[in-house]
Amino acid sequence: MFGCLHCGLNVHKQCSTMVPNSCVPDLKHVKKVYSCELTTLVKAHDTKRPMVVDMCIREIESRGLKSEGLYRISGFSDSVEDVKTAFDRDGEKTDISASAYEDINIITGALKLYLRDLPVPVISYEAYPRFIQAAKLEDAEKRLEAFREALELLPAAHSETLRYLLAHLKRVTLNEKENLMNSENLGIVFGPTLMRAPNLDAMTALNDIRYQRQVVEFLIKNEDILF
Repeated sequence: MFGCLHCGLNVHKQCSTMVPNSCVPDLKHVKKVYSCELTTLVKAHDTKRPMVVDMCIREIESRGLKSEGLYRISGFSDSVEDVKTAFDRDGEKTDISASAYEDINIITGALKLYLRDLPVPVISYEAYPRFIQAAKLEDAEKRLEAFREALELLPAAHSETLRYLLAHLKRVTLNEKENLMNSENLGIVFGPTLMRAPNLDAMTALNDIRYQRQVVEFLIKNEDILF
C-alpha cells in the first residue's frame, strides 16, 4: 500500500498513478509548520500564506521597521530555535510579542529560518532558471517582461507568499534612514533565502549568488508593478 503523508489516502502502489493530483491535506497529518512544503501547509490550514509569514511580518512591522540592521543582524540562535519549536507545536497560538521576545532580530531570524527550511524554495526550482536569466538582461523593458513571465511559473501559494513578503520588504526600505537597509542590502540577505540553485555544479551555483541578489533587489524595487 502507498500512503499519502498529507491527506492520509491509502492506495495500492500500482494504482497511485491513477489517483487525481488533488490532495487536500488533513491537519492531523501535517505535524509541523517548519520544513513543510509550502502549498501543503496553506492547503492544510486553508490560508493564502503560511501563518508564520503573516505573524512574523505583522510583529516586525508593529515594532521593528526602524531597527538598525533589520534582517542583517542575527538574533540569538537558541531563541530563534525556540520560536521555530513554538510554531511547530502551537501554530497560530504562538506568542512572538515583545513580552516573549524583546529582540526583534529573533523574529526576523525565525522568518528567515522558515523560508530557508522550505523543501521547495519560495522561488521554486522550476522557475529558478527563468529568474536568473531575467536578472542578466540589460534592456529595461525586456527585463521587466521576463520577470513577469518568470513569476507566472510560481505555484499560487509561492506567488502569494512572495508578493506579501516583497511588499513588506519595500516598506522596510522606506525606513532606510533609520534601519540602514536598502533593496540592495535586502537582496544580499534574501537572495539565497528565497532561491536555491537546482542541481547545479558548485561553480555555477557560486556564480549565481550575485544574480540571486539582483533578482530580489529588482523584485523589491518593482513589486508595485509586478504584482
